[in-house]
Amino acid sequence: MTITIYDVAREAKVSMATVSRVVNGNPNVKPATRERVNEVIKRLNYRPNAVARGLASKKTTTVGVIIPDISNIYYSELARGLEDIATMYKYQTIISNSDNDPVKENEIFNNLLSKQVDGIIFLGGTLSADTLAMIQSTSVPVVVSGTNDGDESLPAVNIDYAQASTEIIERLLEQGVKRFAFVGGGYSEKARQDVQAGIERVLKEHNLALDPAAVYKGNEQYLDGEKAFNALKDTKPEAILCISDEQAIGIVHAAQDAGIKIPEELQIISFNNTRLVQMVRPKLSSVMQPLYDIGAVGMRLLTKYMNEEDIEDKNVILPYKIDYRGTTK
Repeated sequence: MTITIYDVAREAKVSMATVSRVVNGNPNVKPATRERVNEVIKRLNYRPNAVARGLASKKTTTVGVIIPDISNIYYSELARGLEDIATMYKYQTIISNSDNDPVKENEIFNNLLSKQVDGIIFLGGTLSADTLAMIQSTSVPVVVSGTNDGDESLPAVNIDYAQASTEIIERLLEQGVKRFAFVGGGYSEKARQDVQAGIERVLKEHNLALDPAAVYKGNEQYLDGEKAFNALKDTKPEAILCISDEQAIGIVHAAQDAGIKIPEELQIISFNNTRLVQMVRPKLSSVMQPLYDIGAVGMRLLTKYMNEEDIEDKNVILPYKIDYRGTTK
């Protein structure tokens, strides 16, 4: 038989309002009464009805999380930081995988709204026009981490991709590199645009240009890296910047299979810095994003919006480092 708040109140000889105050941590309960209620709760194994509590408080303490590819280690590391902060602030998460499909993304977004979530966070991904329209039409707070919309109107947590690519290109130019290629991804359109913009800006300053044939847009997966190398090899790049670790490792292996020496003949650097960078030989050079922090800070930012706290900066840019390992000179 299901134990209700009424059963606890009757057994503890208090009102249901008193039981509710004890359950919700309200300090306006005498210590002796609190102890007696907690003893009854434990003895009867009472579990508060989260749905009923949500109806009463108009909060469900649930957060919707939309991920473009839950199997991609980059997004799982973001989710780890998010989940830790959600737990700290006593929120439950509903994690959904969109496959970076605009139609599926819209369905997930609507389903989360129907579940009365208190907030929604996008971990990476490219937000479609339809999704952005739905976000603008809802009062539910939405934050994005590891991505952004085109005009940066949404609260977001990122690194400065353009600045990172600028630093990389300047270093490679000092080494005498002249021919560059760039491999982007479909899951992070804004990041792809920012990286490419940084590359093109520095090259222009040195009277160079990024060959349009040396730009490949893929899906951020390992096999796509192999395809990218085959598509770019005729441009004879001396260095390839790659948005995804998985893609970059695919490029490393395809280049090695083609007899190209890394990094002597081809330098490769990625932008994720997941633990995959340590699992390839030579070890992959990468922009060291604070992946855990991107997820964690995104969730903390969302809690501020959900609880109507003061927001100092809705667009948070976190620091990064660049680790030049074995795939660069």
